[in-house]
Amino acid sequence: MAEQNQNTQNRKNNQGQQQDMNQLLKVRREKLADLQAQGRDPFVITTYDQTHHAPEIKEHFEELEGKEVSIAGRMMSKRVMGKASFANVQDRFGNIQIYVARDSIGEEPYKAFKKMDIGDIVGVKGTVFRTKMGEISVHVTGLTLLSKNLIPLPEKFHGLQDTDIRYRQRYLDLVMNAEVRDTFMKRSRIISEIRRFLDGRGFMEVETPMLVPNAGGAAARPFETHYNALDEDVKLRISLELYLKRLIIGGLERVYEIGRVFRNEGVDTRHNPEFTLMELYQAYTDYNGMMELTESMFRHLANTICGSARITYQGCEIDMESPFRRMTMIDAVKEYAGVDFTAIRTDEEAKAVADEKGVEYEDHHRRGDIINLFFDEFCEEKMIQPTFVMDHPVEISPLTKRKPDDPSLVERFELYIYGREMCNAYSELNDPIDQRERFKAQDALAEAGDEEANHTDEDFLHAMEIGMPPTGGIGYGIDRLVMLLTDSAAIRDVLLFPTMKSLKE
Repeated sequence: MAEQNQNTQNRKNNQGQQQDMNQLLKVRREKLADLQAQGRDPFVITTYDQTHHAPEIKEHFEELEGKEVSIAGRMMSKRVMGKASFANVQDRFGNIQIYVARDSIGEEPYKAFKKMDIGDIVGVKGTVFRTKMGEISVHVTGLTLLSKNLIPLPEKFHGLQDTDIRYRQRYLDLVMNAEVRDTFMKRSRIISEIRRFLDGRGFMEVETPMLVPNAGGAAARPFETHYNALDEDVKLRISLELYLKRLIIGGLERVYEIGRVFRNEGVDTRHNPEFTLMELYQAYTDYNGMMELTESMFRHLANTICGSARITYQGCEIDMESPFRRMTMIDAVKEYAGVDFTAIRTDEEAKAVADEKGVEYEDHHRRGDIINLFFDEFCEEKMIQPTFVMDHPVEISPLTKRKPDDPSLVERFELYIYGREMCNAYSELNDPIDQRERFKAQDALAEAGDEEANHTDEDFLHAMEIGMPPTGGIGYGIDRLVMLLTDSAAIRDVLLFPTMKSLKE
């Protein structure tokens, strides 16, 4: 009975809140209608001369004090006190207090100001001064309503906390949460710094197709669509690799691309079906060259964005100042799982030890696949400090050059930080005959039902037969890198518009 009474009370409270909201919405629409009737429609204004942003005024107060500035932004709070009032205006970079006095702007403009709502977007002209309380402010001489807020913002004290609303209505999240704006501004800086770093090493930024006949270069299930003009089925790219290698073959020597790729997979704290990938390829080097480049770039980004190469991520100190650890995948499995695969040479022996250790595998898996499964099960989450995990099995690396002293392994590494893969790099396979055989093996997996297997790409093989120089290549998950450098727990926190299941109407 008590529960039933509580449910009834909750329904009444919700109904009351909805009625209150409906009244607020009605009042704001009426205010807009009044403005329009008076010939003061804010939505007809097209420009506003913005000379400064809030932090700039605060940082350069000494030189701006007493001088006129013009700012624009959203009014986030307002305190009306008779003939003078205070408000807070938030722009792209921060917020600043404004002082609005009737004697300074006139009686009618002051009345108009008092009718403005929190959430309205305003243009402010005034002089810079410091209040008696010591707060740097703008003494308003002119105030313009630039856009009318028609839906009240969330209550300021509690802010916007609901993560589902935050991700679905990122525009509201950006308005209400300064730390969210800071994260995405840092994301932009990170990408700019990556470009600056690579440009300084002679790399050329390029663009390659997103709609492709053969989605190769990674083990992932692609999205499929139909190209009406050509009456052909095409796929959204899952990788940038095969087209960038064509450019290496064409003689461009150092190329990179930062772009969206699409993988028809699940969603969790580290995965989104569309994400930003950067791949780069450098002729006349190998995976050792890629390790040097990666370590240098990560250290540079940490110093530039975070102010130090020793950063904190989710309460854990990450040291990118010291040399990154390097170990083979087999050595990692030996250290963390206690299994030495140098003594296990056959598929049957590998499956037997997997059974013994409780590692699940599929019938078609071979020794190399099982080594990788052991790494995933026992090692990956232990890689907290930056670690290059090198020399992967050939079975899981169809586009990578074999190690000359052990053809069962390839010259490949993945960088792990905080137990997460941050990048994947190869000494690229440039033997077209070997490449064709590996594509055949992938085709067989696809025919057996593996939706993530690569398929033979005849045009790519033709390009390789023209001649591809020795090349080092690497792919970076930009979103995970941004997570690391902004101390963000989930990938959705660094994607402006993450993939969300549609709400039913």
